[in-house]
Amino acid sequence: MKVNEEARTKLLETVDGLSDEELNWKASEDEWSVRQVLEHLYLMEGGVTKTIQSQLTKEETHETAGKPIERTVDRSTKVDAPDFAKPGDSFATAAELKDKLKASHTSLQQLEDSVPTEQLKARSYPHPVFGDMSLDQWIPFVGYHELRHIEQIEEVKEAMIAAH
Repeated sequence: MKVNEEARTKLLETVDGLSDEELNWKASEDEWSVRQVLEHLYLMEGGVTKTIQSQLTKEETHETAGKPIERTVDRSTKVDAPDFAKPGDSFATAAELKDKLKASHTSLQQLEDSVPTEQLKARSYPHPVFGDMSLDQWIPFVGYHELRHIEQIEEVKEAMIAAH
Protein backbone atom coordinates (compact mmCIF):
# COMPACT_ATOMS: atom_id res chain seq x y z
CA MET A 1 0.00 0.00 0.00
CA LYS A 2 2.97 2.30 -0.58
CA VAL A 3 1.16 4.48 -3.13
CA ASN A 4 -1.88 4.56 -0.82
CA GLU A 5 0.20 5.81 2.11
CA GLU A 6 1.90 8.46 -0.03
CA ALA A 7 -1.43 9.59 -1.49
CA ARG A 8 -3.10 9.78 1.93
CA THR A 9 -0.26 11.84 3.39
CA LYS A 10 -0.40 14.22 0.42
CA LEU A 11 -4.22 14.38 0.63
CA LEU A 12 -4.18 15.36 4.30
CA GLU A 13 -1.45 17.94 3.67
CA THR A 14 -3.56 19.39 0.84
CA VAL A 15 -6.58 19.99 3.09
CA ASP A 16 -4.64 20.88 6.23
CA GLY A 17 -5.51 24.34 7.46
CA LEU A 18 -8.84 24.61 5.64
CA SER A 19 -11.68 25.69 7.91
CA ASP A 20 -14.90 23.70 8.04
CA GLU A 21 -16.56 26.47 6.02
CA GLU A 22 -13.82 26.30 3.37
CA LEU A 23 -14.11 22.51 3.20
CA ASN A 24 -17.83 22.84 2.46
CA TRP A 25 -17.51 25.75 -0.04
CA LYS A 26 -18.62 25.08 -3.63
CA ALA A 27 -17.57 27.06 -6.70
CA SER A 28 -20.89 26.21 -8.36
CA GLU A 29 -23.85 23.87 -7.98
CA ASP A 30 -22.43 21.32 -10.44
CA GLU A 31 -18.95 21.16 -8.88
CA TRP A 32 -17.90 19.33 -5.75
CA SER A 33 -16.66 20.99 -2.60
CA VAL A 34 -13.47 19.74 -0.95
CA ARG A 35 -15.72 18.01 1.59
CA GLN A 36 -17.55 16.18 -1.20
CA VAL A 37 -14.26 15.04 -2.72
CA LEU A 38 -13.13 13.71 0.67
CA GLU A 39 -16.48 11.98 1.18
CA HIS A 40 -16.19 10.43 -2.29
CA LEU A 41 -12.70 9.15 -1.40
CA TYR A 42 -13.70 7.39 1.82
CA LEU A 43 -16.85 5.99 0.19
CA MET A 44 -14.76 4.66 -2.70
CA GLU A 45 -12.12 3.18 -0.40
CA GLY A 46 -14.79 1.51 1.71
CA GLY A 47 -16.57 0.25 -1.41
CA VAL A 48 -13.37 -1.24 -2.82
CA THR A 49 -12.69 -2.96 0.52
CA LYS A 50 -16.21 -4.46 0.58
CA THR A 51 -15.94 -5.55 -3.04
CA ILE A 52 -12.63 -7.33 -2.41
CA GLN A 53 -14.07 -9.04 0.68
CA SER A 54 -17.10 -10.15 -1.31
CA GLN A 55 -15.04 -11.48 -4.23
CA LEU A 56 -12.82 -13.46 -1.85
CA THR A 57 -15.85 -15.46 -0.66
CA LYS A 58 -16.47 -16.78 -4.18
CA GLU A 59 -15.08 -20.15 -5.19
CA GLU A 60 -14.32 -19.18 -8.77
CA THR A 61 -10.97 -17.71 -9.64
CA HIS A 62 -10.16 -15.56 -12.64
CA GLU A 63 -6.67 -14.21 -13.13
CA THR A 64 -6.29 -11.23 -15.41
CA ALA A 65 -3.41 -9.26 -16.89
CA GLY A 66 -2.13 -6.22 -15.04
CA LYS A 67 -3.73 -2.92 -15.98
CA PRO A 68 -2.05 0.51 -16.26
CA ILE A 69 -3.75 1.78 -13.10
CA GLU A 70 -1.20 4.60 -12.74
CA ARG A 71 -3.13 6.28 -15.57
CA THR A 72 -5.91 6.89 -13.06
CA VAL A 73 -4.23 10.20 -12.14
CA ASP A 74 -4.83 11.55 -15.68
CA ARG A 75 -7.90 13.76 -15.33
CA SER A 76 -8.30 14.38 -19.08
CA THR A 77 -10.78 11.48 -19.13
CA LYS A 78 -13.82 12.23 -16.99
CA VAL A 79 -15.29 9.27 -15.14
CA ASP A 80 -18.61 9.51 -13.32
CA ALA A 81 -18.55 8.29 -9.74
CA PRO A 82 -20.45 5.06 -9.11
CA ASP A 83 -23.67 5.60 -7.18
CA PHE A 84 -22.23 4.16 -3.94
CA ALA A 85 -19.42 6.75 -4.00
CA LYS A 86 -21.43 9.87 -4.84
CA PRO A 87 -21.19 12.38 -1.99
CA GLY A 88 -24.18 14.02 -0.40
CA ASP A 89 -24.81 17.69 0.32
CA SER A 90 -24.70 17.74 4.12
CA PHE A 91 -22.17 19.85 6.00
CA ALA A 92 -19.26 18.00 7.62
CA THR A 93 -16.33 19.10 9.76
CA ALA A 94 -12.67 18.40 9.10
CA ALA A 95 -12.57 16.15 12.18
CA GLU A 96 -15.53 14.06 10.95
CA LEU A 97 -14.02 13.70 7.49
CA LYS A 98 -10.58 12.74 8.80
CA ASP A 99 -12.14 10.11 11.11
CA LYS A 100 -14.02 8.54 8.20
CA LEU A 101 -10.94 8.63 5.96
CA LYS A 102 -8.88 6.98 8.70
CA ALA A 103 -11.52 4.26 9.23
CA SER A 104 -11.78 3.39 5.52
CA HIS A 105 -7.97 3.40 5.17
CA THR A 106 -7.52 1.15 8.20
CA SER A 107 -10.08 -1.34 6.85
CA LEU A 108 -8.31 -1.59 3.50
CA GLN A 109 -4.92 -1.94 5.22
CA GLN A 110 -6.23 -4.71 7.49
CA LEU A 111 -7.69 -6.52 4.49
CA GLU A 112 -4.41 -6.37 2.59
CA ASP A 113 -2.48 -7.52 5.66
CA SER A 114 -4.78 -10.51 6.24
CA VAL A 115 -5.12 -11.94 2.72
CA PRO A 116 -2.29 -13.68 0.85
CA THR A 117 -1.33 -11.88 -2.38
CA GLU A 118 -1.92 -15.10 -4.37
CA GLN A 119 -5.58 -15.05 -3.34
CA LEU A 120 -5.91 -11.42 -4.46
CA LYS A 121 -4.16 -12.15 -7.77
CA ALA A 122 -6.41 -15.17 -8.44
CA ARG A 123 -9.62 -13.14 -8.48
CA SER A 124 -10.77 -10.09 -10.37
CA TYR A 125 -13.56 -7.56 -10.50
CA PRO A 126 -14.47 -5.27 -13.41
CA HIS A 127 -13.42 -1.61 -13.37
CA PRO A 128 -15.49 0.80 -15.54
CA VAL A 129 -12.40 2.00 -17.46
CA PHE A 130 -9.80 -0.77 -17.17
CA GLY A 131 -12.12 -3.78 -17.44
CA ASP A 132 -11.38 -6.90 -15.38
CA MET A 133 -8.83 -5.96 -12.75
CA SER A 134 -7.20 -8.35 -10.26
CA LEU A 135 -8.11 -7.73 -6.65
CA ASP A 136 -4.47 -7.03 -5.81
CA GLN A 137 -4.53 -4.11 -8.29
CA TRP A 138 -7.68 -2.67 -6.72
CA ILE A 139 -5.68 -1.87 -3.56
CA PRO A 140 -3.11 0.49 -5.18
CA PHE A 141 -5.86 1.78 -7.48
CA VAL A 142 -7.33 3.47 -4.37
CA GLY A 143 -4.05 5.39 -3.94
CA TYR A 144 -3.89 6.49 -7.57
CA HIS A 145 -7.55 7.48 -7.34
CA GLU A 146 -6.75 9.72 -4.37
CA LEU A 147 -3.86 11.32 -6.26
CA ARG A 148 -6.30 12.09 -9.09
CA HIS A 149 -8.63 13.86 -6.70
CA ILE A 150 -5.87 15.83 -4.97
CA GLU A 151 -5.58 17.77 -8.24
CA GLN A 152 -9.31 18.44 -8.09
CA ILE A 153 -9.01 19.70 -4.50
CA GLU A 154 -6.21 22.06 -5.58
CA GLU A 155 -8.53 23.43 -8.29
CA VAL A 156 -11.33 24.01 -5.76
CA LYS A 157 -8.88 25.83 -3.46
CA GLU A 158 -7.74 28.05 -6.36
CA ALA A 159 -11.37 28.86 -7.23
CA MET A 160 -12.02 29.69 -3.57
CA ILE A 161 -9.09 32.12 -3.51
CA ALA A 162 -10.22 33.72 -6.77
CA ALA A 163 -13.79 34.13 -5.43
CA HIS A 164 -12.69 35.90 -2.24
